[in-house]
Amino acid sequence: MKTTTLNTTTFKKITISSTALQLKQLPVNFCKCGITGWCLEVLFTSAESIMRHDWRLMGRTSLLMFPIYGCGALLGPIGKWIDDWLNPGKSLSVKKSDLAIRHGMLYMVLIFVAEYASGAWLRSRGMCPWDYTGRSTNIDGLIRLDFAPLWFATGLLFEQITKKKGG
Repeated sequence: MKTTTLNTTTFKKITISSTALQLKQLPVNFCKCGITGWCLEVLFTSAESIMRHDWRLMGRTSLLMFPIYGCGALLGPIGKWIDDWLNPGKSLSVKKSDLAIRHGMLYMVLIFVAEYASGAWLRSRGMCPWDYTGRSTNIDGLIRLDFAPLWFATGLLFEQITKKKGG
C-alpha cells in the first residue's frame, strides 16, 4: 500500500485550486441559494398562515431577499476555510457529525449577522421587508433568536446544494 505525504506547499496548492473552483461556481451557487431561500421563505410563511387559521396557505417573500439568500453561497467556502484553519490538512480526520455541528453553528451565526446587517441597511432606506418587533426573541426587530434552529439547518442545506458533486 502506497502512502503519500502532503507537504505544506502541496496543501496550499490544493487549497488555492479548490478555492478558485469554488469562486468559479459562485454565480451558479448564488442563484441556487437565492432560489432555495425564496422557496423556503414561501413555505415557512405559508405554514405560519395555519397559526392564523388562514387555510389559503398564502406564502410571501420579497425580491430583495434573493441577493440576501444568494449570499448563502459563501457559507461552504467559509466553512472550508475555517476547517483548514483549525485542522490544516486534516479535515478528513474530523467526524462528519462534528463537522456538521461546527458548520451548522458557524452558518447560524453568519446568517444572523447577515440578516441583522442587511436588515439594518434596508431599514435605513425604508425598504426592509421584515420586522420582528413585538416578538419575544427579537433584537431591534431585525433578527429572531428563536429562528436559530432554522438558520442552523438552512446553512447546512446551502452547504449541501453548493457542494461539488462527489466532494
